[in-house]
Parts: sequence; structure tokens; C-alpha cells
Amino acid sequence: MKPFAYERATDPGAAATLVADSTETVYLAGGTNLVDLMKLGVTEPAMLVDITGLPYDTIEHRPDGGVLIGALVPGSRLAGDPGIRERFPALAEALLSGASGQLRTVATTGGNLLQRTRCVYFQDVTKPCNKRRPGTGCSAIQGLHRDLAVLGTSDSCVAGHPSDMAVAMAALDAVVHLRRVNGSTRTVSLNEFYLLPGDTPDRETVLQPGDLITGVELPPPPEGAAMSYRKVRDRWSYAFALVSVAAVAATDTDGTLREIRLGLGGVGARPWRAREAERLLTSRRPTEESLREAARAEFAPARPLPQNAFKIDLAVDVITSAVRDLVGGQRR
Repeated sequence: MKPFAYERATDPGAAATLVADSTETVYLAGGTNLVDLMKLGVTEPAMLVDITGLPYDTIEHRPDGGVLIGALVPGSRLAGDPGIRERFPALAEALLSGASGQLRTVATTGGNLLQRTRCVYFQDVTKPCNKRRPGTGCSAIQGLHRDLAVLGTSDSCVAGHPSDMAVAMAALDAVVHLRRVNGSTRTVSLNEFYLLPGDTPDRETVLQPGDLITGVELPPPPEGAAMSYRKVRDRWSYAFALVSVAAVAATDTDGTLREIRLGLGGVGARPWRAREAERLLTSRRPTEESLREAARAEFAPARPLPQNAFKIDLAVDVITSAVRDLVGGQRR
């Protein structure tokens, strides 16, 4: 075991300065992913800065129907919040479909966004991995890649993003609130928060040294929208998605899709916003054929590998059924 220092932060500025001053110092919140990676030797910080005492643990419902979720709000409280269950049910469903009940009571909203991939080669320090050690190669391309991404990948990395919560938030147009090391604030849309791997898969987000996630804001959902989160996995409980879909749909009285938003999980190098499928479906009355056509179009740039090519057909089925059920429910 590598020895490390521990500092409990009482002030956001002091915490940010500690992390910004050293590449071997990291924030600690719930620790449900970080501690696992430390045990595996994937990450070996010299210091942990515990931020659980900072004032970012509230859920603030706005008069306009939006909500600001503190970065330290645990998944269990967020999933059980009455306002979230009423106005953002896809988010509650996504949270309840991920991890175990015990983990959800500890894992935080900000930490969930920053989960690292569960690619077995990233977690095995004896194997080459560009995400863990840039320039060493990607073992997954020629190895085990069934559970990995088909969208947004590169020749350097085919790892997938594991979060369920972030997929729902992508479909809900979430905005991430950041505190910079100099005390200034910044907001960035969730769909721009994550970076594609390209030639630098070790850089996963737009965060700069010392940046601290303070919260996530969800704007009001579209008027009259229905939403859901649908997840397909190898077993019912405590498994990462093979394919998941967060769907938000608002229809006019004639059944035309006034607005459609789709977030995809299990298939992307980041939580994937299905912009092309949305474009093809907006202002149309969806049919089985048009839903499948739009879903197929989203996967036109996919780069499947032999073991995970099945995800494309599976995703088409899940997108089609999720939107069909939402629209059908609105018509009733």
C-alpha cells in the first residue's frame, strides 16, 4: 500500500488550492469509485482532500420547475426526493437502476459524473492502457471489449462511460456548476463537460486543476413531457448497462413529436446525446419504421468491434420501444 495524506476541508478555497498545487492530490467525496481504484493501484494519490463537509449537499427546487442539485447530494436522497420523482422521473429511475442501495447512500452526485470506466484493462495495471498510461496502447481493441463503447471511440481507446445518472442528465439538458481555484464560477453543459478520447483518452472532462463541481442544474422539463429510463443489462441487479436509453418526449394533440431528447448509455465513450435521432424525429408522428430509421442513423458513425457489434441492433430496439411507449402513454 502506498501511504497517503488526508485533509478534511472546511473551506472550498483551501480545498481547491491543495488540489491545484499538486497532480497527486485529489478530492474525496463518497469514494465509492476512487477507493476501489486506489486498492487496484490504478491511481495512487499522495493526498486526499475530503470535501464532504462543504456546503454542497442540498436540493433546491426552483419556482420555474428547474432544480439545482448539490454535488454532495447522495444518490439515494436524490432518487427519493419527491420533486425529482414528480418532475424528473427518468433521473430517479436511472439512479435506482445503478449500483446497490448501500452504495447509493454514499455515492455523491458530483462523484457519479466523474466515474472512471470499468474497462478491465484500465483496472489491470499489468496491461497497456492509454487512459491510465498514455502512449502504452489499448489492450481492449484486440482483447475483451464486449461491454465497451461503439460511439465516440478512437484508435487510442474504446472504453465506455459507466454512469446511469449522467445519461439521464444528458437527456435533461443538465448544466454542471464549477468553482475555479481563483474563486470564480463557471457553468458548462453536461454534453460539453465530457471529452471524447481522440489521441488523449487520459483527459476525460473539461475540468482544470483545482476545479470543483459544486452542483448540477436541471432546467424545467418541456411542458407536458413524459420521460423514462430504460436499461438492458446482463442481470437484473447491480450491473452496468449494455444499452440504456433516457427518453424525454413531448407531443402535440395529433401525436406529432414537438420535442424529443434521447440520452444513450452503454454505447458511448461518454454519456451520449442522440442528436441525429432527435433531429429526424422532431416534428414527426413517430411510427415503428421512423423510430428504427432514426435510431439507425444515430449509429451510422459507430465503430463496433467483433464482440460488441450486437449493441447497435440492441440499441435500435431499446430506443424504438422506449419512445413508442412514451408517445403511446401520452396519447392515452
